[in-house]
Order: sequence, then structure tokens, then C-alpha cells
Amino acid sequence: MAWDFSTEPEFEAQLEWMRGFVREEIIPLETLDLDRETYARITAPLKEQVKERGLWAAHLPPELGGGGFGQVRLGLMHEILGQCRYAPGIFGNQAPDSGNAELLAIGGSPEQKERWMHPLLRGELRSCFSMTEPGAGADPTLLSTRAVLDGDDYVINGHKWFSSNASHADFLIVMAVTDPDVSAYQGSSMIIVPVETPGVRIVRDIPVMDHPAIGGDLYGGHAEIIYTDVRVPKENLVGNPGDGFRLAQQRLGPGRIHHAMRWLGQSKRAFDMLCERAVSRYTHGSVLAEKQMVQDWVATSAAEMQAARLMTLHAAWTMDQVGASNARVEIAMIKYWGAKVLHDVIDRAIQVHGSLGFSGDLPLEGMYRAARAARIYDGPDEVHKSTVARRILRGYTPTDVPTEHVPTRTEAARKKFAQYLEEATANL
Repeated sequence: MAWDFSTEPEFEAQLEWMRGFVREEIIPLETLDLDRETYARITAPLKEQVKERGLWAAHLPPELGGGGFGQVRLGLMHEILGQCRYAPGIFGNQAPDSGNAELLAIGGSPEQKERWMHPLLRGELRSCFSMTEPGAGADPTLLSTRAVLDGDDYVINGHKWFSSNASHADFLIVMAVTDPDVSAYQGSSMIIVPVETPGVRIVRDIPVMDHPAIGGDLYGGHAEIIYTDVRVPKENLVGNPGDGFRLAQQRLGPGRIHHAMRWLGQSKRAFDMLCERAVSRYTHGSVLAEKQMVQDWVATSAAEMQAARLMTLHAAWTMDQVGASNARVEIAMIKYWGAKVLHDVIDRAIQVHGSLGFSGDLPLEGMYRAARAARIYDGPDEVHKSTVARRILRGYTPTDVPTEHVPTRTEAARKKFAQYLEEATANL
């Protein structure tokens, strides 16, 4: 099947509008020290412009209040939005809300969609995805949080952390073990928990490299949460008991595509700074652009970014054609490759700027700190590489003699072409 990443001219016009809008209206917000109220006042009219263009919440089908754009077009959009961390929220598809809306679209009941998903899409509510635990990060089969059915309620007890956006959320989607007696992949479920439910204690926003001083800033922190006898109606279960892992994979697959394309937007911004510095800075007898070392950084960065872009678009196209479950290798590859490209391009941009790149006078140092997390969240690089390797190796069978063993191949070829070889010998 031929690959095709093309989009119609009307959508290309939308992308061009997005490029100017992000550059002129959103990126300037980075330089301002805004509180949440002022930020909300500034961004409200920007969100209205996005809605008027039909670009709001583009990750869901139109019947659910979204744009129904598909993964390729979403990927192209996120490449633009990735230039600035404020942009996804202004377009109504910021994490973790976009992923939670997709999750509820897949597994939510009509009542859950009406109460939680539609307000989430309209930007009236915020949400949190609460899965990671101190003892269960890269291996969610080790989840210890329990949800026990007691009459018409689930009672939840457990300890979560790095629950993104919890301190600003109206509701949490909690992944907990509902049946400890079956396979770990079949015993976990997802449950909606309103944040004000008794027993929910948001302990703190954990300081991270990205924002080490305080957690819950304008784009949400990473909270530690204690659930103590948290009681919610059994109707808050998303899907069926034991659907947790299935729903998590369907939620995380598209999210990884969006992450990878946003990383490309960040990479391109850093690349532009690298190139601008290269043609501007004069040292040791010439501008940096004439130094072979810097030329290598430019050429290598351009090639790596192009490779990441094509890999990501191919993964998005595959998802559009055959679904996320049949694109696991493609999704895993772009997750670890895209994270590496993001880090390396920003690192080279810092290096070419010297001490200026290391300072707060340029956005590169903040971009660098944020980029380091890309190799960890949504599954660390090592897990994705193992997934890719295992699936590739399934296509090979062990053999006592290597398939390409020349003496063995020579003997087989002599037998195969014996008649012709005999005739050639006879004619000597």
C-alpha cells in the first residue's frame, strides 16, 4: 500500500493560518509573568478565534464535538502547536485533557460523556490521568492501588504520583486493580473520581527539571495523591471491569503521535536559532556557519528532523489506516527516536550559542530541561525499544547454520544449476 501524507488545499490553508497565529499571538506570551486569571483573560479571545476557524478540539469526531481530523492532519497541527507549550491549550487539545476525552469517547457511557467528556471538550472542565505509582512506573502490571466493589460503590485506596494536572483538575481518571486474582493485564480498570470526593488528598506538585521551584503553574504540575477509602458510584467505571490496559493503550497511542510531532515543532524552533546564530556570530576569522563542525551540526540536525518527521507521519498514517493496535512498532519507534532528536537538536543549539544559550536570556535552557522528560513519560525509551525489538525478532526463526553461510549456499546453488554446470563443463 502506497504511503500518502497529503492533505487537501483547504487544510493546508488552515495550517498556514495556525503558523502565523502561534508565532504572532501565542509565543509572545512566554515572555510574560502571568497569573492564571490574567492568562485566562488574555487567552479567552484567542480560543474563540480557534473555534471560529473550526480548529478547536480537533482530536475527536464531529459528533462528539471535535474536528475529526485523523492522525495525519492532527500530527501536522501538533507540529505547529509544539513550538510553544501554551498553544495546545489554546486549541483545546492539551494533555492530559485530550487523551482523557479520547478515552471517554472510546469507553465512556452516554452519561459519562454528557457529564464529563463534553464539558472537557468545551474547555469548561480540566482533568487528570492518575496511573503512575511510586512502585509502578514503566511496569504498570505492578499497580498496587485497589478499587473494591462495595454495594453500589467502588472504594479506592492507593498512592499515586506524577498525576499530571491533578492540582487544577475537576476530575481524575484513576487506574486501579479491581480483580487481583486474574492476569495483571485483565485485572485493572479505570474509574472517574471527582477531585472533591472525600478521601482524595493531593499532597503536592512534585518539583521537576521542567519547573523545579513550584509545580502547578499555568500548564499543570505533576501531583502526588493519596486515595483513602475514596467512594464513588460504580457507574463511574469507564468501560467494563478489567478494561484498564486496553483503554490505556488506546489512549496512549495517539498521544505518542502528538508528542512526537510537538517535539518536531520544538526542534525546528531550536534549529532556527542554531542557524541564525551560525550566520551571525563571527569568531576565529569567520562566522560560525563556515566552521565544518557547525556545518555538521546543521546537516545532522536537518537529517534527523526529517527522518523523525517522516517516521511520525508514517505512524500517524498507519493508525489512520489500520488503527493504533496495529501500529505499535511504528508508534514505539517514533517515541524514542523523536525524543532523541528533540534533545540533540536543542543541545546543539545551546552549544552554538555558548554561554548565551546556557542563560535565561534565550528559551533554549527551558526547552532543554523540558526535553529531558521526553525520554521518560508515556513509557521510557528502553521499554519502547524492547517492544520494537521483540516484535521484529518474532519474524525470524533460529537456525543451526546461518542462512547466508556461503559454503552451504554454494552447495545448494550447484545442485540447483547442476544441469547447466554440467553442460558448461562438457563444452570445454
